[in-house]
Amino acid sequence: MSRKQWTVSLYLLFVAMTLGAVLVLGIFVTSVIFHSDTVLSNVLLDHYNEGQLMAEIFRRFTYWGYVMAGVIALFEISEYKNGRRDTIVIITAFISIATLLLFSAIYTPKIIEMQAMGIEATQSDAFASLHTASEIDFKILALVLGVLFLRRMHLMFVAKK
Repeated sequence: MSRKQWTVSLYLLFVAMTLGAVLVLGIFVTSVIFHSDTVLSNVLLDHYNEGQLMAEIFRRFTYWGYVMAGVIALFEISEYKNGRRDTIVIITAFISIATLLLFSAIYTPKIIEMQAMGIEATQSDAFASLHTASEIDFKILALVLGVLFLRRMHLMFVAKK
């Protein structure tokens, strides 16, 4: 396997890992955290405390989000400079970077900031809007990472022929 093939393979692995993390966090982790009463028989968390746990999990994910925004940017800029251009890849890479940065730099810190103000702040319309926007961002991220992964995989196989 050539150096180029190793690079593309590692890139695809990282994109797939990020997609997997987004799906696991969005589907499994949130459903367990926000339904802790079905898991814990003796200790019940209120919605505010469940939200604090979830925010900490997402805060830790933001580190990976920053790394992946950089990885995607560096890889795709390199591909573009080397003349390997694809419109679908450019669009999905740009949206992936934007949604990763929005989630990591804007939504998660603002949610944590509002949670630090107390339970009343998390029951406001502003918090509800912020939370809904972060959920939409995360869903868009999952979609574009999936498309980016599949398109890059396709291009890798087309290049072999």
